[in-house]
Amino acid sequence: MDRITAQGAQRLFDTAATRQLEQAAAAQLPPHALMQRAGLAVARLALALAPHARRVWIACGPGNNGGDGLEAALHLQRWGKAPVLTWLGDETNSPPDALLSLARARAAGVEFAADAPGDLDPGDLCIDALLGIGSSGALRGRLAALAQQLNDSAAPVLAVDLPSGLNADTGAWLGTAGAHAEAAAPSAAVRAQHTLSLLTLKPGLFTAHGRDASGQVWLDDLALDTAAAPCSATLLGEPTARSRLHASHKGSFGDVAIVGGAKGMSGAALLAARAALHGGAGRVYVALLDPDAIRADSSQPELMFRDFDALDAQGMTLVCGCGGGEAVRAVLPRVLGHASPVVLDADALNALARETQLQTLLIARAQRGRVTVLTPHPLEAARLLGCSAAQVQSQRLQSAQQLAERYHCSVVLKGSGTVIAAPAQTPAINPTGNARLATAGSGDVLAGMLGAALASGLPAFAAACESVYRHGALADRWPAGLPLSASQLAANG
Repeated sequence: MDRITAQGAQRLFDTAATRQLEQAAAAQLPPHALMQRAGLAVARLALALAPHARRVWIACGPGNNGGDGLEAALHLQRWGKAPVLTWLGDETNSPPDALLSLARARAAGVEFAADAPGDLDPGDLCIDALLGIGSSGALRGRLAALAQQLNDSAAPVLAVDLPSGLNADTGAWLGTAGAHAEAAAPSAAVRAQHTLSLLTLKPGLFTAHGRDASGQVWLDDLALDTAAAPCSATLLGEPTARSRLHASHKGSFGDVAIVGGAKGMSGAALLAARAALHGGAGRVYVALLDPDAIRADSSQPELMFRDFDALDAQGMTLVCGCGGGEAVRAVLPRVLGHASPVVLDADALNALARETQLQTLLIARAQRGRVTVLTPHPLEAARLLGCSAAQVQSQRLQSAQQLAERYHCSVVLKGSGTVIAAPAQTPAINPTGNARLATAGSGDVLAGMLGAALASGLPAFAAACESVYRHGALADRWPAGLPLSASQLAANG
């Protein structure tokens, strides 16, 4: 059993892929063997998480997820942990494996009850085995009532496979697609402190609402080999450190030019420039679009200021849009005609969404083999796709891939569990970062870091993955309880 951390890369499987693996395994194993392995895995983790628990309450739904909970109760009973089972199944139509586990739990003398024990305390444990990966609608009736009891309990919650009420593929709340996809957790959705993902890791545990709902994620592969199976996405691992040769000079690490900073918004461009500098770029230029802005940064004298028209952009990586306002529209055609890598952020994306001519120029870049990376937040992505931000959030992996395919470029869809996509590439989800990044300017910093990574020679998708991971890791390492500003983020890149 593995504790999933931000250090190691992992393969993620959606519901369809997981079902195929389950069916293949079931065809090779004796009847009921897979559920027995799953129940034992749940019981082992429960014992490790709450070794001194007086009581373990297991809320079991009517399907095979509930069967896993029933099977876990059998082992906990044998180990002297006094489990209490609430089972919502019907013996006339429950799955055969779940009925076998029900009989085994009864034979072992497990206590059954209609609701949660009233005396649970923080040293005890609750297990959410209500719904598994096949669920589609919101929790209602008794399922909703038990989910609420799990959330209200003083004891921590361990979810089996995924928290009930969460979509395994998207991380959206079940029953809240479309206009409500960004809403807070419905009262019926379980918020767990731990989640044991069985057989495979699911994408929804790591993006959208998944990270908040799942707590610490664990994996038990049930002693099955999934290495040969195609995955649906990957969870990024820590990038390999890149060494620099002693015989180097400032030109060895690439040049970055930041194009942005319209009137009243020069701070965004300066944040991106500082991030590019601290991210390792050899030289960083700033082309502010406000003609009256001061062409200097006393806190960062290494930055070199140029008028956009005078910028010798050959061989440079351009980062365009940070604080660009309406002024960025005038320079975008020349930026898109630029031969070297381009990062489009913020106002550059908004201009792109409004004008089909700019979209045509962007697609033509790819046809000429030129590298472009888009870095939208959900609302900017929605404008580019012609839909709502809620629709983007309800299908983050699909939305990022759709953007990549439509515009023939790499895409960084920002948010909790940032998604990185590119044409014909398995998308990646970033495990680093936290709510400290929800501050003005943090996206500008990411754009600058990405510019530096591209200038160093990394391919677009690899540069995006590395930059997003490092950006989030900076926030994760920040001292607890202290706010994190974008300026501090840029300086520590």
